[in-house]
Amino acid sequence: MKHSKLQYVLIIFLLLSCSKSDTDNPTPPPIIPPVVIAEAEISFKIEIDNKEVDYTNINSSLSASQNLNLNITSTPFPKDGVTIDLSVKKEVDNSVVSSSSVTSTNATTNGLNISNLSSGMVCSATVTVTSKTMDPVSKNYKTLQRVFKIARK
Repeated sequence: MKHSKLQYVLIIFLLLSCSKSDTDNPTPPPIIPPVVIAEAEISFKIEIDNKEVDYTNINSSLSASQNLNLNITSTPFPKDGVTIDLSVKKEVDNSVVSSSSVTSTNATTNGLNISNLSSGMVCSATVTVTSKTMDPVSKNYKTLQRVFKIARK
């Protein structure tokens, strides 16, 4: 009888060890979506004579031409650069006085020029900075527009 009990134990052991294991049909690892990081918001400041422009009052120019510095402060800077558009229009009739564009730049400081300012004529200057890198979250190009008034004395 002892011998037959041992045989039964061996048979059960063999049957258990030969049964299908979970490794034949493993559970696939979970799919982890890629991390998507949004493009930084565009930020910049405009300076005339090393002072940030006053966006609430009329900025003055001493001549028909006025140099500006546009300092892009976006962090991080858009990897593909930015475009800069400047449009200056008379407030009286909305006619264009001056316009310029920088189609692609990776510089944080960019010089711009307003020309054809007339004495006593108040103008609105619109500066638009647009990232050339598409935001992977919104699927748009980030942009920021600032407007200030300027007049020649």
